Amino acid sequence: MPHPSRRSRSQRTIGAPVDHPAHRPFVPAMERALAEARACLATDDVPVGAVVLDASGAVVAVGRNERQARQDPTAHAEVLALRAAAAVTGDWHLAEHTLVVTLEPCPMCAGAALAARVPRIVFGAWDPKAGASGSVYDIARDRRLPHRAEVVAGVLEDECAAVLDAFFAERR
Repeated sequence: MPHPSRRSRSQRTIGAPVDHPAHRPFVPAMERALAEARACLATDDVPVGAVVLDASGAVVAVGRNERQARQDPTAHAEVLALRAAAAVTGDWHLAEHTLVVTLEPCPMCAGAALAARVPRIVFGAWDPKAGASGSVYDIARDRRLPHRAEVVAGVLEDECAAVLDAFFAERR
């Protein structure tokens, strides 16, 4: 069977429906991340939103893509959310936290999550061009690295993909 990123959205078994037990705890956070993604449209940034949760599931920090707004190539939603979470907690070790993001993290963002010792990455839509948590690369779970993260994929996948699809359709 082809890798999940190479199958159509309807064929992916890993991206289970909203009522899938593994997805339920992350749906409210993903909805918050989607709100952040939609806010990117005001600055013409690619609509990606991220949320960092603490061990109890409370939102610690949020971020959204701001590469255009800041003219900063590293201003990805995940990096900004992780920076904000470190500032709030006063510690760059986010070992008790979860990163929730609307799009599968790229290599930089997956690496940043591992550097912060985040034990779980949850994402919505797959990124078949630059994903690094199971599609193109699997940095998040690479056994050669000193830290790895559990990956929960496909939470509100259709909603997350729709925001991105609409953004890019306007630009074609």
